[in-house]
Amino acid sequence: MGLPRISRVYGAVNIGSFRISAMIMGVSETGEMVVLGSGHRASQGIKRGYVTDMQAATYAIRDAVERAEKNSGTSVQSVWVGCAGAGLGSQVAKVEIDIGGRRIEEDDIEHLLLAARECIQPDGRMVLHAQPACYTLDGAHGVANPKGLHAERLGVDIHVMLADGAPIRNLTEAVQNAHLQVEAVVAAPIAGGYACLSPEERELGTALVEIGGEVTNVSVYAGGMLVGLKAIPMGSADITDAIASAFGIRRFQAERLKCVAGSAIASPTDHREMIPVNGPGEDSAGPLARGADDKNRIPRAALVSVVTEELGKLTGEVAAALKEMRFTGVQGGQVVLTGGGAELAGIADFTQGALGRPVRIGRAPALRGLPEAHATPGFATLAGLCLYAAADPIDIRTVGPSHQKAIRYTGIGLANRVVQALKEYF
Repeated sequence: MGLPRISRVYGAVNIGSFRISAMIMGVSETGEMVVLGSGHRASQGIKRGYVTDMQAATYAIRDAVERAEKNSGTSVQSVWVGCAGAGLGSQVAKVEIDIGGRRIEEDDIEHLLLAARECIQPDGRMVLHAQPACYTLDGAHGVANPKGLHAERLGVDIHVMLADGAPIRNLTEAVQNAHLQVEAVVAAPIAGGYACLSPEERELGTALVEIGGEVTNVSVYAGGMLVGLKAIPMGSADITDAIASAFGIRRFQAERLKCVAGSAIASPTDHREMIPVNGPGEDSAGPLARGADDKNRIPRAALVSVVTEELGKLTGEVAAALKEMRFTGVQGGQVVLTGGGAELAGIADFTQGALGRPVRIGRAPALRGLPEAHATPGFATLAGLCLYAAADPIDIRTVGPSHQKAIRYTGIGLANRVVQALKEYF
């Protein structure tokens, strides 16, 4: 069955510390989302979500996009950019205006959003998103569209996502240097929420924990919007480093051991299972790993011990972040793990035991054309960027009167305007 006719195309780039990935997604005439192509490569010039080498980052971004373009057979000139670092922060602003019991019109909603725009207090930081999450009528929440309803007072909850300005400008410049226009920089927790959480989960209360290579973002959704966010400067790369340090081996060897034989859950047979440090085709004449046998094999129990120790540190930080955001007791619900670190075997069970809450792994929804290799938690944010772009949510910073201001000139003012126009155009 051939592809449907595509009416619009979106490009997305997720810039992480471990990998840089790109996706080109189309929307058919019937509204179906179709993945046209995707690609990824190892990250360069990025450290804990910040650009540390402009030239290297630009090259990696261009390379990832070209791979997606080759797979899709099409090219893109502009992209939506995912950001996991840059000191992300979140706040919720609440605004109300008097309606007087009459029917709410479009102008009333616009007036409310303009009033909300004036209430944003970035405190010197950059505003990435400023979106109306839900409206209230006389204090009653859960109104999606108040137009046509009656109320004494109309209110709105605005979710504002903030970031440090300089890191965002560096990220934007790296993309622009790769000959791409930036449609918008989207916070990874927002994109991850679009990909991994259902509207009901966002309404009831869910914590989304995105475990990246060097940054873990903990975000809390409630009432249909993101209400809290905390970035932890730890990730799956710290587990890799701990394995490399514990056994005195190279980083790439530690990464392979973690992915192939690592687990967050210990097994009674782990101490009897020996794991080769060297991969197929690698030189086995090098130095032996610390604690290895004469064939350079380590007990799986020792590997699992290192992994669980590091995970214990990370989940401890996650628990503290959730407590700080009051995701506790009856106020706290399910936890969803996503990001590349969520692909570790047994991590959902480990986290559930550590946090005392139900935990599941979050992946991108089943999309037509999505390769099996990219239907994993590590690529959920990338797909979420395209879903976010297609949804085109309202940003109150773009709200304004639909008409242009008209000025009537008379007398000397009219004569001066005519003279000015003649000078400009002739």
